[in-house]
Amino acid sequence: MDKLESLSHSKWECKYHIVFIPKCRRKTLYKELRPYLGEVFRRLAQQKECRIEEGHLMGDHVHILISIPPKYAVSAVVGYIKGKSAVHLARVYGERKRNFVGQHFWARGYFVSTVGRDETVIREYIRHQEHEDQRFDQLNLWR
Repeated sequence: MDKLESLSHSKWECKYHIVFIPKCRRKTLYKELRPYLGEVFRRLAQQKECRIEEGHLMGDHVHILISIPPKYAVSAVVGYIKGKSAVHLARVYGERKRNFVGQHFWARGYFVSTVGRDETVIREYIRHQEHEDQRFDQLNLWR
């Protein structure tokens, strides 16, 4: 277990596994922007006093293990990260593609799960998810 974080009157350890997708699972555009998103997500998380512990940008979705202080709602942090990253992508990379709609890069909604004591299992899942997806796709070729 990592050391506990602290606020002025509390000690805490609140970690969440979050998954979200680009709108319509835009693989082609998303793959071009994938290398830049990790740093953007980390900067945005820091602005909300959060820390991305682990993350992996898959071909058509994002996995993040994030530590969020209890003074922030998970939905507020995820909304902030998705919204601000979409605006950033529109400003910096939106000129290249005509079909890129700035504020609507991410699909509505997300998956969230508390991590608790299973943090190592979640970390391993996030690290190896792309490999498992490729292996599963190979198995489906024979159907």
